[in-house]
Amino acid sequence: MSTAPRTIKAYAAFGKDEECKPWEYQSRPLGSEDIEIKISHCGICGSDLHTMESGWGPSTYPCVVGHEIVGEVTLAGDKVQALKVGDRVGVGAQVWACLNKDPSSPCKECANGDDAYCARKVWTYNDTYANDGAISYGGYAEYVRVAHEYAFKIPDNIPSDVVAPLLCAGATVFTPLKEADVKPGKRVGVVGIGGLGHLGIQFAKAMGADAVVAFSRSANKEEEVRALGATEFVVYTDAKQAAAAANSVDVLLICANADNMPYTLFLSFLAVRGSCIMVGLPNDDVKFNAFGVVGKGAKFVGSNIGSIQDIKDMLEVASKKNVRAVVQKLPMSKVNEGIKMVRDGTIMDGTDLHQYGLMAACQTKQHEFAIEIFDYMHENEIEIAPTYSRTYQCALSLGDAAFVIEILDM
Repeated sequence: MSTAPRTIKAYAAFGKDEECKPWEYQSRPLGSEDIEIKISHCGICGSDLHTMESGWGPSTYPCVVGHEIVGEVTLAGDKVQALKVGDRVGVGAQVWACLNKDPSSPCKECANGDDAYCARKVWTYNDTYANDGAISYGGYAEYVRVAHEYAFKIPDNIPSDVVAPLLCAGATVFTPLKEADVKPGKRVGVVGIGGLGHLGIQFAKAMGADAVVAFSRSANKEEEVRALGATEFVVYTDAKQAAAAANSVDVLLICANADNMPYTLFLSFLAVRGSCIMVGLPNDDVKFNAFGVVGKGAKFVGSNIGSIQDIKDMLEVASKKNVRAVVQKLPMSKVNEGIKMVRDGTIMDGTDLHQYGLMAACQTKQHEFAIEIFDYMHENEIEIAPTYSRTYQCALSLGDAAFVIEILDM
């Protein structure tokens, strides 16, 4: 086994106003607790765009983004026991944390299972490893090397294309729903039905919520959103519908990340002692009337991705309850087209870049799309539940999908 650095082909952004271009870099040496993954699929997340554009602060260029990664283990360090070469694994937004392993430098967050909030954590891209100063590079590439704890075995019944967005978007919405103890008896609302929101609806349903209420700007997604599992649909820009929805949900998950959102209105949807949870990250400041929280004894909180255990739990629920991301696919060579589609809002976040053949990248021909997906599933002997096929078809009628990129020509 070679632990030496590898030359990795990737697509990198070289400036905040530039497209991704082919680039090569030298990986870090493989550590004793690291694994190397040959990437088959990588989602396009909204965070990728913010980072490439230095929207959340100055990025380090060249920048290789992508943190919804699926692939096969090709190398494993000599201390890695939980994974082996050939395993199919996924990687999300984080690739390292201290995990409280150093007695001389205790970490309260990692000790409590909150490794997603570790002060020494390393993000999958545009971050720096403290021990050697190496920059982290993400999944728009042939390979990636990560700490083995942050590579998660993928359940056999979830195809690689639709599981990729779960590694970030899925964990991002599942974790706060888990922390809010969503179960029968709870009513859950989801604001923003895109890459995050369409998974939030599915997870809320999977966790047994009595009602899943979708809050949207317009009525044009109602049929499709109900097919994903929403039991009620509210157009919050309609004054009568918004008023009727007051005090109607126990948990409100805000997945939207647009600027100038009406947060005071959103808080009106909460029941007494309800919880409003932010997972979308707008570029502007969040403003709301304090009476919307104080007057109801409500909570307004945030949630950041998920811990190691949260991601494992998320994948288990997704496997058992048939939660799947809705995806479109493009070859890696068309990554800039996918980025533009996410930026322009012509699809949901979560486009998938993958390596092994373009299967159904057609937005407008939903029947052809469905047929190709079904053929793909059949070839891999994966059972298709009825809700799974409906999810694909309803999403394509909108042109909404998570994006998956294929690396056909690296």
